Amino acid sequence: MDISSGDDSDISESEMEEYEDKCYEKLKNGKHIVKVSEETYTCPYCPKKKKQDYQYKDLLQHASGVGHSNSDKRSAKEKANHLALAKFLEKDLVAVGSSSKPKSEEDPISSCDHDEKIVWPWRGVVVNIPTRRSEDGRSVGESGSKLRDEFIRRGFNPIRVLPLWNYRGHSGTAIVEFHKDWPGLHNALSFEKAYEADHHGKKDWCANNGVKSGLYAWVARADDYNSSNIIGEHLRKTGNLKTISEIMEEEARKQERLVSNLTNIIETKYKHIQEMEARCSETTKSLNVLMEEKDNLLQAYNEEIKKIQLSAREHFQRILNDHEKLKLQLETHKTDLELRGAELEKREALNETERKKLAEELEQNAEQNSSLQLAAMEQKKADENVMKLAEDQKRKKEELHNRIIQLEKQLDQKQAIELEIEQLRGSLNVVRHMADDDDKEFLEKMEAILKELREKEAELDDLEALNQTLIVRERKSNDELQDARKELISGLKEISNRTDIGVKRMGELDSKPFLEVMKRRYNEDQAEERASELCSLWEEYLKDPDWHPFKRIKLEGEGEEEKYQEVIDEEDEKLRDLRNEMGPQVYESVTSSIKEINEYNPSGRYIISELWNYDKGRKATLTEGVQALLKLWNAAKRKRGIII
Repeated sequence: MDISSGDDSDISESEMEEYEDKCYEKLKNGKHIVKVSEETYTCPYCPKKKKQDYQYKDLLQHASGVGHSNSDKRSAKEKANHLALAKFLEKDLVAVGSSSKPKSEEDPISSCDHDEKIVWPWRGVVVNIPTRRSEDGRSVGESGSKLRDEFIRRGFNPIRVLPLWNYRGHSGTAIVEFHKDWPGLHNALSFEKAYEADHHGKKDWCANNGVKSGLYAWVARADDYNSSNIIGEHLRKTGNLKTISEIMEEEARKQERLVSNLTNIIETKYKHIQEMEARCSETTKSLNVLMEEKDNLLQAYNEEIKKIQLSAREHFQRILNDHEKLKLQLETHKTDLELRGAELEKREALNETERKKLAEELEQNAEQNSSLQLAAMEQKKADENVMKLAEDQKRKKEELHNRIIQLEKQLDQKQAIELEIEQLRGSLNVVRHMADDDDKEFLEKMEAILKELREKEAELDDLEALNQTLIVRERKSNDELQDARKELISGLKEISNRTDIGVKRMGELDSKPFLEVMKRRYNEDQAEERASELCSLWEEYLKDPDWHPFKRIKLEGEGEEEKYQEVIDEEDEKLRDLRNEMGPQVYESVTSSIKEINEYNPSGRYIISELWNYDKGRKATLTEGVQALLKLWNAAKRKRGIII
């Protein structure tokens, strides 16, 4: 945040002088830090600028340039702040930031003519370099590196020194190259001033005052550039003539173009954010509709299940009551037959005719008793079957309850109705065994059971139709949820991931462990190349369907059914060689990728995108994905509000 932005309101041009005096007093009182160390300074009004450390002369130039800027983008308050900083540097820090020399000697740039044409990139000319004749008759002299080292020791900081050669050899002249920036110009002008102070400048070289000794040097300007000698030829090949004002204007134009480009980029990004917000809003609405439909379906399903369970319990109770009544009736009938047998035995002594009749009646009674015993046995078997059916009904109810909890399977209503039908058919068979042709009560009972059987079969057909309808609805709901999940994954791919919920490419191989191992063996360039080759090789191995480095192990448990699980086969030849050669980190990266491929796409063997919870290390639910998307949306809205 800018230090001077405590008051957001700007000032007018007429108030600049008064505001400048206030800022100057604050600087004098030490409210803002300007001097960082003995040689470095900072601008307290430009904290967002990348360059924070200035030399004294660079900071003075920066403050003066901003303060006297004619650009409309500079506010009056910003100009007043920098004018106060320039005044503070010139009056209060001049003794600390500069030497005892005059200002014109310490900062030659401020005293030079900004409209004078100078060779750019900055060049210095050195003449009268001592030469001597070599054995082949050519002139030789000092090398450029020696002259450069000497100039560096004197503080001029040249890039290099190039001696000029012609067909005779060393020409006794050289070109000194300086950096292209403003410190380079400062060093070039300081270089010229130093030789002028020793009376070895350009004017002294051009003066006809006798024999000249020592080096003469100056900054290359228009007359040197346009000269027809070897110096002019070299300067025209390697440089151009420019004024300091032109160079400053060119830098200002470059900076304006950069600001304009950055502004366009920001506008483009803002439009993209608005589009993403609109898409997030549409996706959220569709997800809310889907979730509401899913809740309604689950509620209706649970209500239907409860009704079916209640109906099954009532029907089972009615069957038990009917069996009890039938059992009592059989016991009563058996008792009556026994009494009649006793009476017939008493009458046996009456006469032979009656005895024969009695024998016939006894025989008939014995047959009826046999039939009754068979009926009793059938009734007992029926009771046992009813108990077994009750146990089966109880077990099926438990299975049905578990399916409801899991929300993955529906209640098998058809089996319950079929069970009732089978029970009714069993009861019908029992009644058929027991009934006589003349027994109206049994016939009426049979008709009632047949009627109830037909009603249950009709009810079974209705429940089957309802079950099919619920299955179709569930499949449609699941399809819609899967489409919503795909849309959510597609949307999150285009957003930079800053939450725990994101899109993970399942089976993608991490190349960082490969690069770390290669860096320990090769230099940086070779390490990246070899790591890339090795990573590509293992990616091809992962896509190979014939390579299946897994083994099946039996899970321990008390259940009768044996369960198996696939785990990584550590004895696989490729994996064993990889761990021995590359180490455990690379091994873990490869095995993690093959596990994900085997779990999420074992048939296709290619990378797929999945909604992932990075915090818990598992597949994220649709609700978690929507919540993460809403968080990003709210954050973007808050950020937009701050920018506005």
